[in-house]
Amino acid sequence: MTPAETLNVALIQADLHWRSIDANLAAFEEKIWSISEKQDLIILPEMFTTGFTMEPEEVAEVVNSKTYRWLAQMAKQTEAVMMGSAIINISGNYFNRMIIAHPDGSFQHYDKVHLFTLAGEDGSFSPGTDRTIFEVKGWKCLPQICYDLRFPVWSRSRGTEEQLYEYDVIIYSANWPTPRVQSWDALLKARAIENYVYSIGVNRVGQDGYGKDYNGHSAIYDYLGNALSFMQDTEQIGLVQLKRSELNTYREQFPFQKDGDAFTLS
Repeated sequence: MTPAETLNVALIQADLHWRSIDANLAAFEEKIWSISEKQDLIILPEMFTTGFTMEPEEVAEVVNSKTYRWLAQMAKQTEAVMMGSAIINISGNYFNRMIIAHPDGSFQHYDKVHLFTLAGEDGSFSPGTDRTIFEVKGWKCLPQICYDLRFPVWSRSRGTEEQLYEYDVIIYSANWPTPRVQSWDALLKARAIENYVYSIGVNRVGQDGYGKDYNGHSAIYDYLGNALSFMQDTEQIGLVQLKRSELNTYREQFPFQKDGDAFTLS
């Protein structure tokens, strides 16, 4: 599919109700319907139904349960791809799963690979193993979750001679705390520059049930590292239109990817 010239993206930066799926779904639904402009992609934070909890057995859902159905309904009604991560139980194993719901009723997902050991995520969750690339209007998007941002090899665009650029947009949903937000800012920008893509990060605000503070800084950076949208520490919705022709022009004028290192992941 030939990519569309524009991609309209909405970032929803919100405070989260601690471990309350119904309250969070209701709050996000209200925010989504406050968006008057037609969007192609709507992005929610990490664990947007619960907050970043290390007690998954208390709030985990199974595939095709409430959060899946809600995302599918929102995707159908808004005619936009909906995405955000939630806690999913697969045969007794818990995954921090990015659920991607398409308007046609289909789903894709990405299970977080890099688990945050400092918070004990590795003791409560199972890691994913595979990357996922999904398409919106012909734009190729790579979903990632929070701590994945610190590992550039995992997100590196693995182009070929025939197809130099593997994807066009990299997307991070996160619960990234205030004390380390400068790293969030710097690494989001770096992922855009090194991969010649648009880089998107959607973080939360407020305080979680463990007393951790979050100050947002959700943002979209272009392939040069310019901020197209940047939010401070309040609940906000960011709307940005990405432009394909500008991305293509930059890639054609500065094909740095041709000089990149050849590598594979085992």
